Amino acid sequence: MTVETPEPGWLVISVSTAGAPDSLRVQVWRKLRSLGALYLQQSVCLLPARPAVVREVRRLADRVRHQGGTARVLPMTFTDPADERSVIAELNAARDTEYTEVLGRLPELRRELADEQARGNVTYAEVEESEADLQRFRSWLGKIAARDYFAAPVGESARDAVERVAADLAAFEEAALRADSPDRAAPRLRAVEPS
Repeated sequence: MTVETPEPGWLVISVSTAGAPDSLRVQVWRKLRSLGALYLQQSVCLLPARPAVVREVRRLADRVRHQGGTARVLPMTFTDPADERSVIAELNAARDTEYTEVLGRLPELRRELADEQARGNVTYAEVEESEADLQRFRSWLGKIAARDYFAAPVGESARDAVERVAADLAAFEEAALRADSPDRAAPRLRAVEPS
C-alpha cells in the first residue's frame, strides 16, 4: 500500500540541549520518540510533515529555545524516490517491532482469562482487573498507531488480536454475570401444598 505524504513531505529536526536544564534532554528524546522520529544521527531526526506532527515539533522547538537549547526544524523533500521508500520502510519496521511486542504480550492475558475460568474464578474482580489490562493494551496500541504514518503491515494483526482479547473478555464477563446472578445463588423454593 502506497501512502503519500503531504508537501513539504518531511521535517529534519536538529536539537541541542547544551546549556539547558538536564531534564530538557529527556523531554526532547521522549517527545521525538513518541512521534516516531527516525534518528539519522545523534540529535538529528526525520519525521513526515503531517499537520499534527508539524504542530508538535514546533511546540517542542519553542520549548527547547525557551529553556536555553537550540532547535532547527527544516522542511525537506527527497530527490530520490528510492531513498524515501527506504526511510518509510525503516519507519514501518520500527512500528512493526512495537506492534509485535503487543502481539507477544496478548497471549498472557488470554491465558489468564482461560485459567481463571478453568479454576471457576469467574468474578467481577477478575473482570475488572482484566478490563484494566485490556485498556492498557488499547492505550498502548493507540500510541503506536498515532506514529504509524505509513500503515505498517503488522498493525492490522495487532488490532485484530486486541479485539479477539476483547471478545474473550466479553465472554468471561458474561460468565461472571451468570455466576453472580441471584437465580443461581438462591435456592429454589418449592410451593408447599396445604395439608
